[in-house]
Amino acid sequence: MKFLKRVTTSVMAISLCGLTSMAQAEQQPFEQWLEELRVEAREKGIDETVISTALTGITPYPKAIKNDRAQPEFKRTFVNYSKKRLSDWRVNTGLKMQKQHAELLEKVGKAYGVQPRFILSFWGLETNYGNYMGKNDVIRSLATLAYDKRRASYFRKELFNALRILEQGHIKLEDMKGSWSGAMGQGQFMPSSFLRFAQDFDGDGKKDIWNNHADVFASIAFYLKHFGWSDQQTWGRQVTLPDNASSWLAQVKADKPEKGCRALRSHTAKLPLSKWNELGIRRLNTQELPQVNMTATLITPDGVNGPAFLTYNNYRTILRYNCANSYAITIGLLADKFKS
Repeated sequence: MKFLKRVTTSVMAISLCGLTSMAQAEQQPFEQWLEELRVEAREKGIDETVISTALTGITPYPKAIKNDRAQPEFKRTFVNYSKKRLSDWRVNTGLKMQKQHAELLEKVGKAYGVQPRFILSFWGLETNYGNYMGKNDVIRSLATLAYDKRRASYFRKELFNALRILEQGHIKLEDMKGSWSGAMGQGQFMPSSFLRFAQDFDGDGKKDIWNNHADVFASIAFYLKHFGWSDQQTWGRQVTLPDNASSWLAQVKADKPEKGCRALRSHTAKLPLSKWNELGIRRLNTQELPQVNMTATLITPDGVNGPAFLTYNNYRTILRYNCANSYAITIGLLADKFKS
């Protein structure tokens, strides 16, 4: 639960960013917009040196616009999305990393109340265990997405947050690399998440989510704990549906969409595990569900004939990292591969 050349005419802005709407065509030139951004940054009290170095000479990044409109969590079926991400390489590398960093993962897990296998899963899914954090200039990506009108307000705030991070000295401008969306480091934190949740676990005075494993693991764990993670339960589980499931699914539909991430709109109502047992839902090994006092929602991301999952409260926390069912389920399934 992983972090878009100078335009002087409206026509060029459309060509570079691939936008065709009349509203975008009337947008001011990028350099003019950027100058106004510099003024606002000064009004916010951001250091002049940071402003002049970070907001000078940047140009729009067309790929960020394209990627923002075609995110794989929402464009692919769950089966296709998860199959690629639950590769033998990712599982086997994760098992190696689990052994290599066992002591640190255990220490961080105990400090924040998050099972190490889930910290490992986020690390693996977000950046291939730190092997690919993105090579994009974070400031350029955020500036491009702030200039684009689709989510301008959100990315404008993230851009100012990124400037604050530079001002605080946690990373140098030339090293501030990340995804097309501005997500940074081995845990792919947006700048606002960095400012709220990044941890200096080893006490060296910097929150280094790019190179320091202690800070990376602790930052992921703190994020999850802040949003309600409990190490007394898991995320959910894959289940099998009875043959008559299609006849009662409408009856367990939620009366109102669950508050929070929009991905929860496709979930059923919350029911006790005992009720799901009565309805004929079983574990993959055909055994009954655990006899514990818990509620769960059912989701069939690819329809009633595809995989089915019961999800618990921790699943909602995963969605706080990335609001997509395909992502959250894959995090859970990958973490299950690391059960000892």
